[in-house]
Amino acid sequence: MVITSLDNDKVKKYRKLQKKKYRDEYGEYIVEGLHLILEAYKTGVLEELILEEGVDLPVAGPYTYFSKEIMSKISTMDTPSSIMGLCRKIKSDEVKGNKILILDGIQDPGNLGTIIRSAVAFNVDTIVLSENTVDLYNPKVLRATQGMFFHINIINCLAFEVISMLQNIDIPVYGTSVLNGVDVRTLTKDDKDAFALVVGNEGSGVRSDILAVCDKNLYIQMNKNVESLNVAIAASILLYELGR
Repeated sequence: MVITSLDNDKVKKYRKLQKKKYRDEYGEYIVEGLHLILEAYKTGVLEELILEEGVDLPVAGPYTYFSKEIMSKISTMDTPSSIMGLCRKIKSDEVKGNKILILDGIQDPGNLGTIIRSAVAFNVDTIVLSENTVDLYNPKVLRATQGMFFHINIINCLAFEVISMLQNIDIPVYGTSVLNGVDVRTLTKDDKDAFALVVGNEGSGVRSDILAVCDKNLYIQMNKNVESLNVAIAASILLYELGR
């Protein structure tokens, strides 16, 4: 059976999932494209395959076929995929490991996705999304991660709460700021054995009240003609240096 009507209950639900409030309500989200589908399947969160009529996919699980027109209504992409998947949110509220990345107010979905990829690449254990950061399950974020969000512990938590908790267990918290900061390359091996790195908003950086409670602030030494770096690039460089 191929679903062709916008009045179908599944279609109504999948279209709702384009909005954060419904993703939160249902505890579900949609991924698009074969790569993300396979990653979701491998991690056990794929609940249903959403396929364009005539498309075959060798992945076990329940599936539903939709017309091409309906697929375009479910999709959030300019060129809709013929393969989508309904996934279950991974719920976690535990900070795991001793290499932590705290994101304070990241707003651009592409930046968040890129930062997540870098965090996996440089062996971060947990990413903390502060209360003012873009939704992890935003479709643009998911695509930008290239599936890496399936492979790292990501939690939502108030920034001050997690910083206080980490400092209580003697994990140093490093802010990012040129003012009163130290060159990240000067850190010792002991400084990098365990850490929490705070990276801030694209326009305003880390909030000043958060910087005030950090144990140390870091900066990247660079050409004086360059005022600043894109936050995703800066985070990647800092994580690389902290992992050396």
